[in-house]
Amino acid sequence: MAGSTQSPRARYREQTRTEVKEIALRQLAEGGTGAVALTRIAKEVGLSGPALYRYFDSRDALLTDLIRDAYADLASAVAVAADQLPATTSPRARLRALATACRDWAVEQPHRYLLIQGTPVPGYIAPPETVDSARAVLGPFLPAFDGAEPSAAVRPVVTQMQTWADADPPVAGWVSGHSPAGDPGTALAGAVLAWSHMHGVVGLEVSGQFGGMGHDGGTLLMAQMDSLADAFGLA
Repeated sequence: MAGSTQSPRARYREQTRTEVKEIALRQLAEGGTGAVALTRIAKEVGLSGPALYRYFDSRDALLTDLIRDAYADLASAVAVAADQLPATTSPRARLRALATACRDWAVEQPHRYLLIQGTPVPGYIAPPETVDSARAVLGPFLPAFDGAEPSAAVRPVVTQMQTWADADPPVAGWVSGHSPAGDPGTALAGAVLAWSHMHGVVGLEVSGQFGGMGHDGGTLLMAQMDSLADAFGLA
């Protein structure tokens, strides 16, 4: 059987793209998206400006790769956390564990978290496939809401999410793929509310908004997840 060994040119191209992204991530950590500069990257890599465009044809193309990588890494962290949960894990405990996995990833590399969940980059339009990347992160949260009993407070969200699932077959398929026995509207409402609560807390924490307040962001996140679990009647 023939091997799939890359040619020297292909290996060099991949190595150069990897190096470019590593430098861009360092710039991102040092100064946010505004610090990512192709001219500076080209100089550090040892390429001319025009030569760098053979690897990334624009700054937006480079940002898109960084965004894809960040979503993939975060989705992997959440999937690993989900896979490690015993079959007997309660829905509430599942919700807490997955939210903790998201926070741990974000706190460890806040620059990458803020790239995908922070203030939108001016003028940048993410490609449609990033929606699938974001859903990969949220998918493992859906089964936490199997058998949930939504309270009156969240019932309007459940109704709107059910309407969304009914009108968008790909969304309905995504939900059923993770939660085949659950109610689509309830599962979607729970996951979307978990996402909004979670990223509200984590976003404030990684951007330094909790400085001097004397509390741990994880404590606040768990309080938010427990409040959400109560709203959905999760054991």
